[in-house]
Amino acid sequence: MISGKLLAKRISQCLISKIMKYFLATCGLLLGLMFFSPCEAQQNGFINYVQPLAGTAASTTSAAKKHSEANSEQYANTVPAVGTPFAMTQWTPQTRKKEQKCVAPYYYSDSLINGFRASHWLSGSCTQDYGSFSIMPVSGSLQKALQQAESPFSHNSEQSSPAYYQVILDHYKLRVELTASSRCGIMRITALKSDSVYVLVNANSDEEQGQLHITENNEIVGKNPVYRIYQGSGEYAGFDGHLFFNAEKVPQRKGSFNKGTPDGKVSVKGGETSGVYMGFFLKKGETLCLKMGTSFTGAQGAEQNLRREIPSCAFERVKQRSTDLWEESLEKIRIRDNDEGRKRIFYTAMYHAMQHPRLFNDVDGRYPKFAHDNEYERIRNGAYYDDFSMWDIYRAQMPLLEIVEPQLVDNMVASLLIKGEQGGWLPIFPCWNNYTAAMIGDHAVSLIVSAYLKGIRQTEAEKAYALMRKNAFVVADSLAYHQGKGRRALSSYLHFNYIPMEDSVPVAFHKKEQVSRTLEYAYDDYALAMFAQYLGKETDYEQLLIRAKNYRNVFDKEVGMMRGRFADGTWYEPFNPGKREPYITEGTAHQYTFYVPQDIPGLAKVMGGQVKLEQCLDRLFLGGGYWHGNEPGHQIPFLYNYTRSPWKTQARVRQLLEEEYSDGPGGLSGNDDAGQMSAWYVFASLGFYPVDPISGSYLLTSPFYKEYEMLLPDGKKWIVTCDKDPEDHPYIRSVRLNGRDLGRNYIRYEEIMRGGQLEFYLAKEPTAWGANEQEQVKGLAER
Repeated sequence: MISGKLLAKRISQCLISKIMKYFLATCGLLLGLMFFSPCEAQQNGFINYVQPLAGTAASTTSAAKKHSEANSEQYANTVPAVGTPFAMTQWTPQTRKKEQKCVAPYYYSDSLINGFRASHWLSGSCTQDYGSFSIMPVSGSLQKALQQAESPFSHNSEQSSPAYYQVILDHYKLRVELTASSRCGIMRITALKSDSVYVLVNANSDEEQGQLHITENNEIVGKNPVYRIYQGSGEYAGFDGHLFFNAEKVPQRKGSFNKGTPDGKVSVKGGETSGVYMGFFLKKGETLCLKMGTSFTGAQGAEQNLRREIPSCAFERVKQRSTDLWEESLEKIRIRDNDEGRKRIFYTAMYHAMQHPRLFNDVDGRYPKFAHDNEYERIRNGAYYDDFSMWDIYRAQMPLLEIVEPQLVDNMVASLLIKGEQGGWLPIFPCWNNYTAAMIGDHAVSLIVSAYLKGIRQTEAEKAYALMRKNAFVVADSLAYHQGKGRRALSSYLHFNYIPMEDSVPVAFHKKEQVSRTLEYAYDDYALAMFAQYLGKETDYEQLLIRAKNYRNVFDKEVGMMRGRFADGTWYEPFNPGKREPYITEGTAHQYTFYVPQDIPGLAKVMGGQVKLEQCLDRLFLGGGYWHGNEPGHQIPFLYNYTRSPWKTQARVRQLLEEEYSDGPGGLSGNDDAGQMSAWYVFASLGFYPVDPISGSYLLTSPFYKEYEMLLPDGKKWIVTCDKDPEDHPYIRSVRLNGRDLGRNYIRYEEIMRGGQLEFYLAKEPTAWGANEQEQVKGLAER
């Protein structure tokens, strides 16, 4: 907490006058306790700045158009999800049917709505939905509606927020509103003319295995089996999505339909063309309330969730509760900015970073046992989570939660360890409550180690280490490997200390990509080495630390970049550093050359020194080779902090904040990937970024905002101020922590979590701040 006198010295007299006048007249608080008004926040509402439609249109950035591959990478693939943070099920308008890979439920450019989905879509991904159901209200003739149940709509009639969605179905003259709790949804339908209204319910089963039944009590129970993708694609995932649905009114008609034909049966099996219906007559202005519970354990679980979370058709009460939960989450970071558009971008990024991993257990703690068929367990403490887009979120999204939601991270780490115990191996990319082997690396290790080293989780350390060590040292047998367990190509990696081109990694969704795998395993080995050191396992520590330097084995000094290499040591020809190559994951050799987050000083050394590192960075940016739309490059703009020109980080980061994110549906430059793209914006705009999450160090850059504060656990606050407007003064002159010169170009996790004040003193032109090697993060050789 800072005094009024100290604050007065650091902020302009004009701003002081305005703050004093506002606080004394409106909130009656003393100047110096807080620079951001809680009264202002309550009046405006952080939730009102969130744009759930952002990312539902194709990216408009030039980098995305140049680097992205087809539609799968050009779209952020987010949806206007209604629910609570990290909810089990999210409710979204549906413009695309099916649970189809790389096809999101909603696209801004579409003109027809064909349902409202209880979705488990992995936000911002190129995966597929699973275990989902759709509800579509129609009016008029049931027979006609079943031929093509869809309606034009206008974006002018849409209202979209994290807690609420509304739209008018023009064809049916119906207003539809949605709000939700963590596991359940509630829909309110208003008739804009007197007419018969039917509610169509179907399971989105591409395998035609969905089941729906209307009970004697006029409740609908549904089951949609989940099928795996990636490793084990097409196999039953061992659990189902379940729906429990009821309406506040007694239906006048009910039955099922199949391929456009209604009948009087109360049960049906099939996919998107099959379902059940309930019919009502609504007068103009009359409303119909529908309640929908979901579960991954059974109809009983879905019913129990609904009765606990939404016991009555109190739509406004549920909406307010959801709004309050979002406000509590969003207000953890309070930025002060006169630019309303930038506020919208920031809080939309916060919203997207709080979608996943998703809650997976019922209100009584039951959840499907990981990687098992129809077996269930009950979590006694905390909550169980799934859908970890691990190749993406370990970089910034999870590190963001380590600051603003450490207790949640504790639950997520516990969930990963549960999966490892139940399945026998720590999963690499656990989604659909199963092994996937979907992406490269072994980054659950990064998340787990990062949490332990930051003191977020301290129990079961030995058990956690044993699971991670198994992934790093043990080659899975053929059966386990084909089930998606264990590191891909580990035998080659252990034998050659890199993965040679001869190993095509055939048993994986991402095949080949040998150089990228080598680099990412080296980082994971470093992460495990730090944990081994923490636990006093010196032999493992020394061995893993050597492996952490395996990046050197795929660095070709002749060309100054990472490059494919054969088992005999020769290099892959031809060398095209600016084009996609089979040995690189979703990028280029030039981009991946900088993926050594554990040892950038060591990378600079093999390049020939800091000057060479800076030149290689310059060539990437000046040649148009940097692509912000995919995760492997996210650390690159901050790497100038390891050179003699940290001011270039300040310039590049600001450029990316302004060019790669915008205020509108096309506002993201690539797949958001469960919030990683958005979390980058949050960190970068606040002025720090975790290039190496394990280290607990965050590289500094100039903040986007003159003032902000972060609300930390135990009532602590992290306050950041700039002496001048960063808009006109984008370069750092000096930085002070709690009144003393920081003396380095990075900040530490424990310094943030203790609370305090970080002051940036800014300049119009580049400065030499942070250019001394003594002020920079050390490399592996110096640790």
